[in-house]
Amino acid sequence: MINLGRIIKECVPDGYYVGGALRDALMRRYSSDIDLAMPREDVKPSALKLAAKLKAAAFEMDKEFCVWRISGKNGLQIDLCAFVGKDVKTDLKRRDFTINALAYPINSPIKIKLKKEGKKIFLKLFSFRKDDIIDLNGGIADIKNKIVRANAPQVFQEDPLRLLRAFRTACELNFKIEDKTLSLIKKYSSLAFKPAGERIQEELRRIFFAKNTAAVLREMDETGVLCTLLPELEKQKNCALCYYGAGGVFTHTMKVMERMEFLLGNLKRAFPKHYGKLKPYAKDISIYKMAALLHDIAKPATAKEINGRLRFFHHEERGSEMAERFLKNLKFSSDNQKLICKMIYYHLRPSNLASNEIVTDKGIYKFFKELGSAGIPMLLLCWADYTSYVKPRQIPALMKKSVLPVMTMEDAKKKENVGKTLRHMQMLNFLFGKYFNEEKRFTAPVRLIDGRDIMKVLKIVPGPKVGEIMEQVVLEQVEGNIKTREDALRFLSENKSRLLG
Repeated sequence: MINLGRIIKECVPDGYYVGGALRDALMRRYSSDIDLAMPREDVKPSALKLAAKLKAAAFEMDKEFCVWRISGKNGLQIDLCAFVGKDVKTDLKRRDFTINALAYPINSPIKIKLKKEGKKIFLKLFSFRKDDIIDLNGGIADIKNKIVRANAPQVFQEDPLRLLRAFRTACELNFKIEDKTLSLIKKYSSLAFKPAGERIQEELRRIFFAKNTAAVLREMDETGVLCTLLPELEKQKNCALCYYGAGGVFTHTMKVMERMEFLLGNLKRAFPKHYGKLKPYAKDISIYKMAALLHDIAKPATAKEINGRLRFFHHEERGSEMAERFLKNLKFSSDNQKLICKMIYYHLRPSNLASNEIVTDKGIYKFFKELGSAGIPMLLLCWADYTSYVKPRQIPALMKKSVLPVMTMEDAKKKENVGKTLRHMQMLNFLFGKYFNEEKRFTAPVRLIDGRDIMKVLKIVPGPKVGEIMEQVVLEQVEGNIKTREDALRFLSENKSRLLG
């Protein structure tokens, strides 16, 4: 491995280590990158010289603030930026939190350890003189005490993204936001939607990747930040109180988020037979948590009392539309938008399937055909939704029983709410089994005939009707009524009038 500390000292002798890498070093943690601060006139020449030494690329990221990035083929990343103000002390005063408002002279003793994980290099600063660290506002003490504290009263006005970053930093580091800082966040919470959508998305994703997302979202809600980002959540709080209790639909949404966190951390326990094939689907846990947050977003807008019963007709369709607008504003990729919205749009389908005593292979084929790539992810969302109706302590026992054959509707009724939940969980396991054990049958059945065969036997011309008839043949094939090409041709001949009617 290269002697990175020596190379940086050669190329940037008058600069400073700043930001997260220094904070992480005091916590004996690795960082994903290094930030270096220096006088403005030194940034470009230092970046080019450092890039040449490291055989890496150098490019300007922000002309206004004079920020350059060094990006190595091995995954190494170093950012060089100009002081904001006349010197490093002035620069530190404008930083977000005290734990990040630290600087260490590059020309002071230091070593850098590199660690490669996959295609990414991680770095850790060590063997440095703690007394040489510039700490203007007690950042070192706050790191020791695990506190996130605003570096100055105006930090959230200067950059409202810090309203989110405070929560993200706290949950990633397992720190606590200091009370006065929470009060400042509450004061300026109305600014939370001002930053660019992609910046908000990045902070939310990182919060969603934390293990305690539900608790973080509740704290964000207490300060007003969460409902500034998504005002529909505020409306949930007074909707369906008779059904969900205090907090209404919002309480249910947070429970679904908690269950989703539990499921993603216990996927093997929940689906022991299918874990190996399910695991790749659950890599981007932020997608599932976002779907959990948004899945009932339209319930307040669709709530109606009919014959003394509160109903939410078409809330899944309306919710999909509302979710799409929100995700577009946050600049989510088109693929992620489609996946999350499809999960929301169809999240009642498994429940509808479970309302039948017997689920046919034809019904399963139609289910996976309509959902496509969203089918498996949506079933995971449904698991979180169904289990939100039982107590957390009941879930482990239900998971063990969920691998059993789907219980009858009569048996489910005998156990009331727990029985209904268990039947739904068993239905999910049943659908996973059908998909993973017979995937080609339910997603891409082998075509025994083609359109030309249909036109020849039925004496029709090309058009949409040919595709409709082909789908009828496939449905018969899925149900086992057609097994060979001869069966398919016989089916066409024997059902000509029905197929053309």
